[in-house]
Amino acid sequence: MNLELLESFGQNYPEEADGTLDCISMALTCTFNRWGTLLAVGCNDGRIVIWDFLTRGIAKIISAHIHPVCSLCWSRDGHKLVSASTDNIVSLWDVLTGDCDQRFRFPSPILKLQYHPRRLDKVLVCPMKSAPVLLTLSDSKHVVLPVDDDSDLNVVAAFDRRGEYIYTGNAKGKILVLNTDTQELVASFRVTTGTSNTTAIKSIEFGRKGSCFLINTADRIIRVYDGREILTCGRDGEPEPMQKLQDLVNRTPWKRCCFSGDGEYIVAGSARQHALYIWEKSIGNLVKILHGTRGELLLDVAWHPVRPIIASISSGVVSIWAQNQVENWSAFAPDFKELDENVEYEERESEFDIEDEDKSEPEQTGADAAEDEEVDVTSVDPIVAFCSSDEELEDFKALLYLPIAPEVEDPEENPFGPPPDAAGQTTPAEDGSAHTGGGDKKQRQPSSEGVPAKKKARTTTIELQGVPSDEVHPLLGVKGDSKSKKKTAGRPKGSKGKEKDFPFRPKPYRVYPDGAEAGVAGGGGGGGGMKGRAEGGLSAAGSLASQSYKQHDIGGLD
Repeated sequence: MNLELLESFGQNYPEEADGTLDCISMALTCTFNRWGTLLAVGCNDGRIVIWDFLTRGIAKIISAHIHPVCSLCWSRDGHKLVSASTDNIVSLWDVLTGDCDQRFRFPSPILKLQYHPRRLDKVLVCPMKSAPVLLTLSDSKHVVLPVDDDSDLNVVAAFDRRGEYIYTGNAKGKILVLNTDTQELVASFRVTTGTSNTTAIKSIEFGRKGSCFLINTADRIIRVYDGREILTCGRDGEPEPMQKLQDLVNRTPWKRCCFSGDGEYIVAGSARQHALYIWEKSIGNLVKILHGTRGELLLDVAWHPVRPIIASISSGVVSIWAQNQVENWSAFAPDFKELDENVEYEERESEFDIEDEDKSEPEQTGADAAEDEEVDVTSVDPIVAFCSSDEELEDFKALLYLPIAPEVEDPEENPFGPPPDAAGQTTPAEDGSAHTGGGDKKQRQPSSEGVPAKKKARTTTIELQGVPSDEVHPLLGVKGDSKSKKKTAGRPKGSKGKEKDFPFRPKPYRVYPDGAEAGVAGGGGGGGGMKGRAEGGLSAAGSLASQSYKQHDIGGLD
């Protein structure tokens, strides 16, 4: 698996689908570690599934959250993983043990997380409708980053490649470059369309190699800039993008963009369908479009750090895209010939002689000298692909692979998920997540058997001024759209729906609230009255739901 043996002159982007990874539950987001050996996938039921990417097998499952996981990021050494869920909680995980080290509770949903590229105690968090927050894990303190306009708090942020600067972008197209340590403004510019109108910044992504970064904007154009030029221009500069990438035919909006491992290619996932567009960064030409299953929507895209492999998520499944590997045996032996059928081999006269009697010319002295040279087989050269441009050595403490426990033929309890007795209690909640009834019981079990109990993670509540606390994460849908409709749709049915929604049945008092007489007199119970009132034109859905609750609470109309 030596990376230096990869074909360096061939095309360096995937061409076709190479299978899928089934995470048992619905996958929502994925991210590779720094070497591409492990792939962490955040799921709809709150679990983080870590795949060994070489064997394509599950190496570990962390029962991380109760609600869906919406963002993940590895630490530089691969030992830690930071995750965010749709219930506004950010958690820090030890990958080897699966324990939670720290938790942070935010007032609004988390749109994106990013570990500092070099330091292990800094995490950048982008809460919804709030300025970005820089967390320090060692002392649980946080710094709210300055923004350009306090009235516009739809801000995205990202560390640059080495973490020296933080780039933030708002809905008015303003990019600020802040010093990570001092939070001082270093440079700024505005992304404008052709007619000098501004456009909202959707995401900022940096390449692993080089100084380039891309900005995905609401005008469906991906702009590629050189970070050195931005810093040279200073405040209120007017840098020109190196490339402008877009789909001129279909005017496709982009859901997720990222650079290839070597920074030479850019992939963008369509927000309309499962399609991946790959451009060459230096020229700006579209080299490949990868089409997934028709009708599926794309959720996330990640490019492997060192290989031409892309992982994309749609409909809860991780799809892998790779190159078509053709076996080329002549690369190992130039005179190699593939035979369609057996051919009788004709032995040359001197082929198997110990000493060639017919050889006339003397042996070359250079060959003899080469035989006496000692070959160094002990020292290990660092792999260039794993080293940064400013580092000569690899990180030897890095966590490349996870030890996998042997499979027990008759396990006492199912390691992948809830215990068997709790399997039937798994009920999907209204926001799409799954709550397991026996999850706590399973976690507490080891302590009762004499094994020391796991230390409880410290939870820190992050207070942010002026941030609305009733926001709903975009993954779960628009605020207040589904829950009220669900309740309204299920109420005015009759006695069956009533029994289902309310496990206890109160005694039937003869109390008639206003407007319910017709329903009680009829044989339909309370449902008939509700039905009549619903048809009578109660316009607001919310008032209908509240009325239905009053009917049940007061009368029990059975």
